Amino acid sequence: MDYRGITALVTGASRGIGRSYAYELARRGAHPVLLARSAQTLQELADDLRARHDVQVHTLVADLSTPDGPAGAIRELQRRHIAVDLLLNNAGIGPVGPFLDRPYPPQRQAVDLNIHGLMALSYALGADMVARGSGGIINVSSTAGFQPMPYQAGYAATKAFVLSFTEAFAHEIRDSGVRVMAAHPGATATGFFDGTTATMDPRVTDSPDRVAAKTLDDFARGRLNSYPGRPLHRAQTLAARLLPRTLVVRATGAVNRRVGHHKVKDI
Repeated sequence: MDYRGITALVTGASRGIGRSYAYELARRGAHPVLLARSAQTLQELADDLRARHDVQVHTLVADLSTPDGPAGAIRELQRRHIAVDLLLNNAGIGPVGPFLDRPYPPQRQAVDLNIHGLMALSYALGADMVARGSGGIINVSSTAGFQPMPYQAGYAATKAFVLSFTEAFAHEIRDSGVRVMAAHPGATATGFFDGTTATMDPRVTDSPDRVAAKTLDDFARGRLNSYPGRPLHRAQTLAARLLPRTLVVRATGAVNRRVGHHKVKDI
């Protein structure tokens, strides 16, 4: 895909990897549509993108974790006559800690956002793309989606869904002119665990800018799956597919206990 001149919708664009996707798309000549919950943050980002690059930037305020959030976003796109050429389903959250010891609402919200929000936009915008015979969808999964993860049980399960859904959906529409790819970053230096005592080891985290650039490179090359992090992260996904699942779940549980995820508290 040549990104110049296309209209690209980025969900979760106000921070983290989503913000880096917005900058990288604009740098490559795409016209970003920025979707997030914070109007002020989106406007500041849009102003900066316009100042740095000769692109059109739209902002769209929506909460994709709510029942009507995705449908409302679609209606607003239609009202403004914005045709999306590339959908980058990046918005996601990752509750951490023992399932029964942590509040349930954030865990349910992760399912609503990471699964329902992604599927609803893929369904509506994917249908438009297929009707036009062109377009693309990038669903941001995670290396966490390749194995069960004690103390991140719900999050890893949502990303396993994204992986399975994306590969199957890509196969269904493979002859339509629309391409679909799953991106699987590993630990990335974002505010992923903000508000909790959980932390990431900076020695094994990737920068969001690097993840964004490599994701777009892989999509341009026609990949079905992208591993935009360091080689170690991809190697871990291979081990999870080759070893017995009982061994894998014990190993991931031990790793998460070692970093303190079994006793996470809110700040």
